[in-house]
Amino acid sequence: MNSLGESLAASPVRVQVQLPGGKQLGAVNADVRLIFKDRMSLVALAMGEIGKVGAAIVEGRVLVEGHMRQLMAVAAALLKVNPIEEGGGTWWQRVMLRAQSMAAHTLAHDARNIQFHYDLSDDFYALWLDPRRVYSCAYYRTPDLTLAKAQEAKLDLICRKLNLQAGERFLDIGGGWGGLLLWAAENYGVDATGITLSQNQYAHVQKLIEARGLSGRVRMQLVDYRELKAAQPFDKIASVGMFEHVGRAQMVHYFETVRGLLQPGGLMMTHGITAGAVEHSQLGAGMGDFIEQYIFPGGELLHISTVLHDMALGGLEMVDTENLRPHYAKTLWAWSDALESQLDVAASILNQQYGPDKGGRALRAYRLYLAGCALGFERGWIALHQMLATRPNGDLQSGTMPGAQSIYPFTRDYIYAPREGR
Repeated sequence: MNSLGESLAASPVRVQVQLPGGKQLGAVNADVRLIFKDRMSLVALAMGEIGKVGAAIVEGRVLVEGHMRQLMAVAAALLKVNPIEEGGGTWWQRVMLRAQSMAAHTLAHDARNIQFHYDLSDDFYALWLDPRRVYSCAYYRTPDLTLAKAQEAKLDLICRKLNLQAGERFLDIGGGWGGLLLWAAENYGVDATGITLSQNQYAHVQKLIEARGLSGRVRMQLVDYRELKAAQPFDKIASVGMFEHVGRAQMVHYFETVRGLLQPGGLMMTHGITAGAVEHSQLGAGMGDFIEQYIFPGGELLHISTVLHDMALGGLEMVDTENLRPHYAKTLWAWSDALESQLDVAASILNQQYGPDKGGRALRAYRLYLAGCALGFERGWIALHQMLATRPNGDLQSGTMPGAQSIYPFTRDYIYAPREGR
């Protein structure tokens, strides 16, 4: 255990580890204490297998005392490898990954996976999300924005990039709890359709639509994007925090499907998490396995270069891409801090719904997930990109200049120009 003791001493915060027999290593007046009940979890810690230690915490084999921000500083210090340096493996491993992805992303599997995460508990999510329950990266246009204002800034940034106009037909793929759908309808006057696979989100948005008197021009459907039937193409399409669930084997088909739903010359915005490594299978040090087991089963992250490659194969032309990685780190820390400040309430909600065993595991998993992802975005292990694309209409004289073939003006001025009333 000498190497473990050296790693603990190198931690930027004071940390103490209690061994299964009661012996203690590390600082006496520790900011973080890890109490190990079994030897295998201790071996995982010594080996830098942070994902396995996280799983042991979720399952109650390791107890944690201390704030999640401090625990993540300890986790980063104990890592033995760079989590994004594993590479893409041999050609055969890449073939197998693609086959596994194809099998994992059937209609039934995807519906089950989405409901596993998003239908956990609306009351639980409401504790730490902003009032609109926007469950994706915020946009801190200025550093002093509150989470709620930063989420509104993100919603407006997406609407501006799409250049939404009153009366346009707008589709939100993976509409969540309705934040973007309702923002676009109420602030830009579009006819808005949202789709989701989450039963809870569907029911929540239906109530909001009725309560706000928007039933005539806003609707939410419980349907997979692959099965959406549209009477006519949409003028604008957004997909926020959804394409992470599509899978590498389905990505080209996903963009082909979006292209078929989009009016020629129209705009499509994809906003989602991307991998930090070019040849990416999953995060190393066991962190990818942790996310797969406890948080997002079936989730797959691709490097931005791969996403843009598949977007082009799907028949869409990328016209603007922006990396908001540090914004997501700040968003996740805001979520994490909000949850940490209400742990007793969160435990009561989850325990009442699932019982203390399952409820306790869920709470421990989400504490680690939110803080761990914040760390991952800060370190560049993962990123967040907004990709604006068009479906070229083939008319070389359409648009603002010859060859535009879309409504995109091929300048960014329109995104940031002052808008009346704002």
